[in-house]
Amino acid sequence: MLLTTLEKKGLERFHALQADAADTVAGRFYQAHMAIYGQLWACGRQACHEEIKLHLEFLRPALEFGLLQPLVDYLVWLDNMLSVRAIPVAHIAESLEYLADFFSGHMEAADAKVVNTALLAARDTYLASRGAKPAPPQPPKPWPETAAFEAALLDGNQKGALAIVNCCIDDGHNLIDIELHIIQAALYHIGEKWQSNLVSVAKEHMATAIAQSVMTTGLLRSTQSGQTGKRVLLACVEGNYHAVGLRMVADAFLLGGWDVHYLGENVPSLTLVQEAKEWKPDVVGLSVALAHHLHAVKETITQLRQQPGDARPFVMVGGLAINRFEKLAKTLGADACGKDAQAALIHANRIIG
Repeated sequence: MLLTTLEKKGLERFHALQADAADTVAGRFYQAHMAIYGQLWACGRQACHEEIKLHLEFLRPALEFGLLQPLVDYLVWLDNMLSVRAIPVAHIAESLEYLADFFSGHMEAADAKVVNTALLAARDTYLASRGAKPAPPQPPKPWPETAAFEAALLDGNQKGALAIVNCCIDDGHNLIDIELHIIQAALYHIGEKWQSNLVSVAKEHMATAIAQSVMTTGLLRSTQSGQTGKRVLLACVEGNYHAVGLRMVADAFLLGGWDVHYLGENVPSLTLVQEAKEWKPDVVGLSVALAHHLHAVKETITQLRQQPGDARPFVMVGGLAINRFEKLAKTLGADACGKDAQAALIHANRIIG
């Protein structure tokens, strides 16, 4: 479903109001349901506030790009996540109505109508979808070793996880295939377990840390192709702290003979663009994990495209948000998208002669 979007002035007004909207609506919501959330004292009020802030972050793609589904997916995900933790979900729709009331009183009528249409459409679609799960991104096909690797991650068994990867390398498998079909497949499954309250945040973080350590060791054991003379700069856009997938992309390019500048997670747009100007890469790869990072990647691409002539790099985007809505790559101004490390390298080699 595509919606009417806000013009620049309306988006600026929405952005300026976000903090006030979160405070006002969270306060109203907390007062209305103090019998439930009051038992948690300050933690209950803070939880309300954080949820309303996330509502607004996922609302922005609807207002800027006309894309409703990210907000609906988030609401359905929130419903499932709260349900398995025995936290009430009946008031999610009510919080959207409170937000509509707030913006009706704080924006010009035409802009308020755009915002409220998105909020109420999301509410209705979410309510019709309750009990369902958002369509997950297509996970990589797991190998037979994936289950044992996942178990090692969740047990905190770094030696065991490394032994599995070393065995695969000894058997002649390349690191990029191992990362895709064992490491990434295992981390996807662990993420699903966290959502179902079968795995704690601590264990999920531990699994990610071990996986990154194992990837580094695997890279040291891997053979790099001959140098191509081509350069790639890779970064997670501002606000995106999910960097494991981008590390895999960096490994693929490095082993493919490219010079790689890997900037990691949460890179401010100005810093990223300045690095691109100074280093002059052939390709800039941007990772976008969640829909509310789309504004940051659009701003970054706009600045990169302002560089003249040959100084303008080829821009590729990827990550969960892009894999879920591939058509967004063109809307954002990117030249291409890559669904995984292998696809990104193949595409870049084809484009950059």
